[in-house]
Amino acid sequence: MKEIHKRSITGLIYGLLFLLSLKSFLSFTILIYVFGLISHAEFNKLIKQTGISSYVIFTILFSFFSYYSYYFNSLDLSNSFFNEAIEILLVFSIFVLLFSIRDLFVAKDLPEFLTRKYINSVFYISSSFIFIFLIGNYNNEFNPNLILGCFILVWVNDSLAFIIGKRIGKQKLFMTISPNKTVEGFLGGLFFCCICSIPIANYIGELNFTNWLIISIIISVFGTMGDLVESKYKRKSLVKDSGILLPGHGGLLDRLDSIIFASPFIYLFLKTFSNVS
Repeated sequence: MKEIHKRSITGLIYGLLFLLSLKSFLSFTILIYVFGLISHAEFNKLIKQTGISSYVIFTILFSFFSYYSYYFNSLDLSNSFFNEAIEILLVFSIFVLLFSIRDLFVAKDLPEFLTRKYINSVFYISSSFIFIFLIGNYNNEFNPNLILGCFILVWVNDSLAFIIGKRIGKQKLFMTISPNKTVEGFLGGLFFCCICSIPIANYIGELNFTNWLIISIIISVFGTMGDLVESKYKRKSLVKDSGILLPGHGGLLDRLDSIIFASPFIYLFLKTFSNVS
């Protein structure tokens, strides 16, 4: 089967599974949790981490935030401790992710405490899936349209960056890390991602156009950074893909690397600047 056919069929199944999960709070929660476990398995393989500690930590954190999100949503309550826990997780996650971006540009190794496997496992993988969940339950209210809009922007950015980079890309973005990525592809993905924020604002709603435009920029920039960070992990591990779960795409981590990396920054924007209608 041709590669393009594999990618299309796999992408269709993956997309349908995600769309079906948006039918209810429970189905969405289960899917994000399962995706998180699979991504942990693939990431642990990349960094050669054994044992079940990362799965246990992720399960405890995810259970805590999903339980509190459901509990306070159903009773229409607010809780300062829950909000403070989110803020603490957000600060540490963004701190670790920014150092991961810094590592792309600087040859010098990261500080030793940031290279510890459990730090990256918790504040790169675990926390990102928690923020994907929290975006879909913004303000403790299940909001499938909000997370759907974010995923559509990710798909548009990744697809158009790939197509444009393939057709007209010449200037390499990060030759030593991902030789197939080009500046033209990145700019093309950014442009069409921004354009896509117009129909999303009109048909999906939840946020006004300005907020969706800013989110599209966040997704394009930090999603690309996430792709590069994951590529660096794969290069260090001497593998092409993080797994084989999705034929034509590689592993689940390969498919979700953009939204995984961008989700804390999207959530930071939502909590800080946006006005949800």
